[in-house]
Amino acid sequence: MDQPTLTKLLKAEGIAMSATELHTLAQGAAAAPPGLNPDRWMNLVTPAPTLRLKTVLRDLMQGITSASTSSESAVSRLIALRKALVDANIDGFIVPRADEHQGEYVPSCAQRLSWLTGFTGSAGTVAVLDDRAALFVDGRYTLQAEMEVDQELYQVVSIADTSMDDWLADELPDGSRLGYDPRLHSRNQAQRLRKTCESAGSSLIAVDRNPLDSVWTTQPPPPISPVAAHDERFAGQGLREKCIQIASRISESGSEATVLTMTDSIAWLLNLRGGDVEFTPLAMAFAILHRDSSVDLFIDARKLGPDLGSHLGSQVAIHAPEHFGAALNRLKNETKQIQIDPATANDWICRQLAEGKAKLIEATDPCALPKAIKNSAELDGTRAAHLRDGVALTRFLHWINNASENGQITEIDAADQLETFRRQGKNFQGLSFPTISGAGNHGAIVHYRVDAASNRPLLPGELYLVDSGAQYLDGTTDVTRTIAVGTPSEEMRDRFTRVLKGHIAIATALFPVGTVGGQLDTLARQALWNAGLDYEHGTGHGVGSFLNVHEGPHRISKSLAGAPLKPGMIVSNEPGYYKTDAYGIRIENLVTVVERGRPESGERDLLGFDTLTWAPIDRCLVQKSLLNDKESNWLNRYHTKVRETLTPLLDNDAAVWLKSVTASI
Repeated sequence: MDQPTLTKLLKAEGIAMSATELHTLAQGAAAAPPGLNPDRWMNLVTPAPTLRLKTVLRDLMQGITSASTSSESAVSRLIALRKALVDANIDGFIVPRADEHQGEYVPSCAQRLSWLTGFTGSAGTVAVLDDRAALFVDGRYTLQAEMEVDQELYQVVSIADTSMDDWLADELPDGSRLGYDPRLHSRNQAQRLRKTCESAGSSLIAVDRNPLDSVWTTQPPPPISPVAAHDERFAGQGLREKCIQIASRISESGSEATVLTMTDSIAWLLNLRGGDVEFTPLAMAFAILHRDSSVDLFIDARKLGPDLGSHLGSQVAIHAPEHFGAALNRLKNETKQIQIDPATANDWICRQLAEGKAKLIEATDPCALPKAIKNSAELDGTRAAHLRDGVALTRFLHWINNASENGQITEIDAADQLETFRRQGKNFQGLSFPTISGAGNHGAIVHYRVDAASNRPLLPGELYLVDSGAQYLDGTTDVTRTIAVGTPSEEMRDRFTRVLKGHIAIATALFPVGTVGGQLDTLARQALWNAGLDYEHGTGHGVGSFLNVHEGPHRISKSLAGAPLKPGMIVSNEPGYYKTDAYGIRIENLVTVVERGRPESGERDLLGFDTLTWAPIDRCLVQKSLLNDKESNWLNRYHTKVRETLTPLLDNDAAVWLKSVTASI
């Protein structure tokens, strides 16, 4: 439809928007994930679009989507970037997998690393110099990176072997200028890069405009998706109460304001949920929380429906994103002390604030810990969500038990069927991360993501690993099961049982108040270590409430960093084992930290875990002789709970199957 005709239609529909404004809005909507309802963005045009208008808007969206493809090769993109670096008078450039908010999932406009290299993992950084380039990934992504990236262009480096800092120290020529986009690196990351450059006799140069953006000709615009209020029934606490609570902490530190940069912190604080990125209900925004509990929210107002005004009330003032810089300038000159988190705030923000009169106080994001400690409503919600999720997963395991025997089921078939079962559950809003559906050797790729090229069948004699989760209005789930397709080998059973022993050790752990997750990590690995085995990822991560599936500030890993475990926190319990080019094993439940009291004659209060996830564990992979009585009893009790909890919610065939696979070992 041409612009004059579209203008007439908008006028006839009573919509106070020009054709140009509509096209810009549609471009932003096309840059956001489609979500469960691809037409939901139309409500940003008008609350009740007519059938005729819906047809026009769908055609407009289709045209934008079709025009967004790019045929440039990886080598041409790298050549173009290097030319842009010469034009910018810099000798190298760092491209992280990050956006301005340092979140795990980034919008399509910020997928710079993927566009440049083809690497689709959720963590990685590439260093591009004039004659060489290297992609740095952790152990979760080494195999994936080697599969996805042209290694004639990029050296794939595991940071367990060589850090980017060490690589740069060796490769940077003396006197060279290494560029970085300060909006894409946290303050801490930038300071570390600067020290590396100085030690190599080089300079770190902050660029005003990202040179990669100048050569990414099909870069999408920032996403525009509807933002909705998160029901207080699920949040358990109103935004005013939260703002007062966090503002009091700011005031106690002597600060007059804090700049919030993490989108999940803003979503939690203001009880808002959006759809600007995949798998997590977040809206791209910045916020300034003042000690009087008022909030300045910097967000594209086109995302906000008319009902949000009453939700936000006078507590929150809305500003356009382009006014954020001016607000920082006022803040740094009109206040005495500002709190900022150097681990999450991007370096551009910190540089802006550091140039003013105000003193910068570095402290952890004040929302991080309260967000991690779930209130009773959030815990009730996540239990309900896990119940529905357990039904979906059990139906899937029953289905795959029947369907995989002839080798006709593929990884994509399985992932799609599991999502179908989940979609049938109440409050389902989407997946919480891309389903890891790995058969055979693909299971050894920790964060494997199947596509049409890699898709393969589930074959007898192999293991199938499925790591999946969902977003529900009342909770976020994450669960992994490893399934034997046909008869497993004795080695598979041995490795699986050692992983199970580690899982049980975490599930049954008792530990004193003040313990950090790193102090428990050995429990999960001991049975593997006894056989000279290990795994290259953490044992547990925090999980949000209809928010990030990976949440801090707590975790269970070899590192002793992270916040102490506290009652109300949710954390995953997911030890694993991976035999390269052969198979992968992981057993994951979510658990919540609970009080266990003080033992009689004890001197310290203890904490422990209650399990949230309910789904059968494949008993045919269990080598009973490796389990002690305590471990066997735990598995039997867990399966009894699974059976009693889920059976009333299953059809007869699935219930009969569940009874057989949860019998005592």
